[in-house]
Order: sequence, then structure tokens, then C-alpha cells
Amino acid sequence: MVNRVVVLVFLACYFVVVINGSGGALTLSSSKLIHRYSEEAKALWVSRSGNVDVKWPKKNSLEYLELLVRNDLMKKRQNMKLVNHYDLLFPSHGSQTLFFGNDLAWLHYTWIDIGTPNVSFMVALDAGSDLLWVPCDCINCAPFSATYYNNTMLDRDLSEYNPSLSNTSKNLPCSHHLCKLGTNCKGPKEPCPYIVDYSSANTSTSGFLVEDKLHLASVSDHATKNHVQASVILGCGRIQSGSYLNGAAPDGVMGLGLGDISVPSLLAKAGLIQNSFSICFDENDSGRILFGDEVFATQQSTPFLPSAGKYGDYYVGLEHYCVGSFCLKLTQFQALVDSGTSFTYLPTEVYEKIVFEFDKQVNATRIHLQDSTFEYCYNASSQELHSIPSMRLMFTTNRSYLIHNPLLTDSENQAFSNFCLTLLQTDREYGIIGQNFMKGYRLVFDRENLKLGWSKSNCQDINGNQAQLKPPSNDGSPNPLPTTEQQSIPNTHAVPPAVAKRASSNSSVAVPQQIPSWLGLMISLVLLVFCLPVT
Repeated sequence: MVNRVVVLVFLACYFVVVINGSGGALTLSSSKLIHRYSEEAKALWVSRSGNVDVKWPKKNSLEYLELLVRNDLMKKRQNMKLVNHYDLLFPSHGSQTLFFGNDLAWLHYTWIDIGTPNVSFMVALDAGSDLLWVPCDCINCAPFSATYYNNTMLDRDLSEYNPSLSNTSKNLPCSHHLCKLGTNCKGPKEPCPYIVDYSSANTSTSGFLVEDKLHLASVSDHATKNHVQASVILGCGRIQSGSYLNGAAPDGVMGLGLGDISVPSLLAKAGLIQNSFSICFDENDSGRILFGDEVFATQQSTPFLPSAGKYGDYYVGLEHYCVGSFCLKLTQFQALVDSGTSFTYLPTEVYEKIVFEFDKQVNATRIHLQDSTFEYCYNASSQELHSIPSMRLMFTTNRSYLIHNPLLTDSENQAFSNFCLTLLQTDREYGIIGQNFMKGYRLVFDRENLKLGWSKSNCQDINGNQAQLKPPSNDGSPNPLPTTEQQSIPNTHAVPPAVAKRASSNSSVAVPQQIPSWLGLMISLVLLVFCLPVT
């Protein structure tokens, strides 16, 4: 990547009129402004720094345009900074996240309250999409009965949203700038329709968009809990299909993506929090979500990367994938960080090399498990389980990310266990870091500075006050399932992974519409107005 040189900007001149105090005469002074990556700027940089080896982007190259786009986005974020009302916000029920393994499609959930009076929903957390939606005025929705989901710890039925029963609800009109399907409306005041298609087969949600209150909380320095009502836009999901009728996110999805309609975006735009959030999934299948959480100095980090000239998803660059002491070098490889994907995916070519190396190093007998989602499964003694080769990712910033547990284990007895490597292959050109590779870390999605931060965490050490917050008691959200039940290997009843992955933008109202990359770059260049006077 080209070195970032924070100097100089557009060719222009500006003039300053100065009144001479002694004689009252007017003097005219001027300062010349030059383009930040012009030959003149380069010469000035060399003369000032003495560094003749500075790397300069070739004019109109992809690196040149991407660098200008990134600088433009950073400046716009700096100019839009508001005084934030709260350091951290979290759902009013508490910051805890929940995990039910195979019973609810290997996704992580949290309880939220919407509307006035408030109604509770257990929504899946999805960093790979933007829209918050809940079942609403249902035509075709998943069952709401807790007993349907085979989950004895789900101690209450799920909810259905009815906008007409909320005093603070109002339809989003077709004329609203966030209504992407407004051209399909008969009139500007009609309710805005939406449809979001997800990557799992035939999985979608559709209905109309509503504005209502999301109930949140914060904790002061004196451990006093403050209640906050934030205006958000949500989908009234009247028709669900595919995996959403088969146990995945039966009570809705909270999109955490970079789109303008996502909850983190709306909270930041309202000036309630910094433009960032964190999720933490611990290895006991619980965790935390915090809005406004920021990367701190001791965390490792790596930048988000643009795709097709824009920052629309949480892509990161990987240089190596390591199994034990073996490291496979990756060239210009990107991976999407997505809590809404159940397991981790690699493109076929990379996948085959990694599983071959794992199979070579593992000291266990490979077996075929009928109906298993995973290809590489083994039977091992308790002693052999302790010699499984480690796995780690190396990001482009030379930062190491250890995978705490890449396996699913199903114990036959005290002496032997079956386990599977939870990697899957995809025909896409990029990989997906799913929720299973996120466990054991506090991951900060720093949207303000376009970077991902991480540090090892048990999810109880996050800002002490928040760590003590609990979900609802008997009349609220459930406790996690026992670990032994959650770690069982998926069978034929398992919902396919990647159920909450963002779809292509031409079929999703909740995702900004795609425009040609060259056009996006040109627009950003026109908007780029960094200036620095040269003496």
C-alpha cells in the first residue's frame, strides 16, 4: 500500500487582505495550494523531509483513487463528529448476548425492546447486513411458541410487532431518503416497502419500513443506570422465507453494517455515541454487545478495506493462514468479518490447502459422519485432543489472530470424542470470518477510523459497570444452554450456515444501491477538499 503522506491539496490560490495598522494601507498576501499527490507536492515533501525514497501513487491508478477515497471518508467523518451524549449504550435488558447452538442456527442473539409500550424481541446479531427487522403483522413468519424450538431454556414465547399498538411508531414515507424502493410507490406519503435477500438459499424478509423507539441504557460513573430512547428505522417483517422459517433468527435480525439504516449508523448520526460498537462472544457461549465502544491502545487492529471503491462491508486483508508451524501465504486476499455467518468460509483453493495441512498434522483417525455439515471429522482419545494443531490468521498489518477453538466436539464417552474442523468452502473470491472464529475476543468495529480492533477477553472484563448487567429474569431473556449441548455436531436438522449474510444490493432495500466503482471514485474526488497552505 502506498505510504500515506498528509500534505498539500488542490491547485488553487486564496488571498488574504491585511490592514496595515500604521498607515491604514491594504496589503494583499497569497498562499498557493497544490494537489496532495502532484509532482510539485512530491518535490516539496522531499525538500522538507530529505526522504527521496517516498512512494508516490501513480496518477489515476487504483491505489491513487482508493487513497483519495479513504482520505475523503476520514475527513467527512471528522467533520461530522458531534458531542456524544454517552460513552456507551447497550440494550435496555442488558449487554449480554445469547447462543443456543444448533437449536437456533449457531447464531448469537440479544434481547431488545421496541415501541411504546415496549415489546421485547430476541434478535440475531449480524455484522454482514444493515437492516433491523422483526416479525410484524405476519403473513408468513416463524412460529412464536418457545416449545417449537426444542429449547427448554427458552422460557417464554417470542413476540410479534404491531406498529398500530405503539404510540411512537410511524411509517417511513416513500419520499424518505432511506427508502430505496420509493420509485415503486404510488405516492410519496405511502409506507416505504422493503425486501432483503440473504445468501442462504431462498432466505429473505419483506414488508415495510417503520420509525420507532429502541430502548437502550447506559451506566454512569456512579453505576446509575440511565434509560435512553433512540429513534431507529426497522423493518416490519410481514413475510419471511427460507432459513428464517427453519429456526434461524425467528424473532428478527439486528443489522450492524456500515449502511445508513443500521442501528450503529443511526445512533452515531444522532450524536448519541461514537461511530463504533463492539461484540464479544466468550467460549461459554455468552457475550456482550456495546454501542460506542472504541479501540483502546493495547488492542491489536487492522484497517477495513474498500470493495468496488467503497466501504460497504467489514472487509479485512489477510496475508497468511497458519496451521501449526505451517503458514500459507495469501495474495491480495480479503475476508468479510460477519457475526451473522454461522461458521468460517474459505475460497475452495485456499480451503483445500488448509484442510490438507490440518489433516496431515492432526494425530487422530479421520471418520465420516453421516449428515455432518463438515468434511474433516475425526475420532480421538482424550489425550489426542490435546495435540490438535493451532490455527491463526495473519493480517496485512502483520497482526496475529489466534483462533481459540476451530473445532466442534461431541464426546462419546470419557475416553473418546468425535470432533470436526469448522471450516467450509465457498466459490466466492473472498473468505468469511464467521462467529465461530470470533470467540474469545472483544472485537471493536471502529467505523469512525475504519479499522477492526481485537483483544483476548472473557467478556466479563469489559468496562466493569457493564459487565454486571444482566438480561431479564424469569419474565425476560433465557440463560445459555449447557456447553455440552451446544457443541454437538450438526445433523440433518441443522440450519445451513451463513443464514444472515448480506445479499447483493440490487435486491436489498436495506443495503445502499451499487454504483459503478469508477463513478463512486470520481464523486469522492470531486468532494475531496483537503487544503494546507504552502509558505
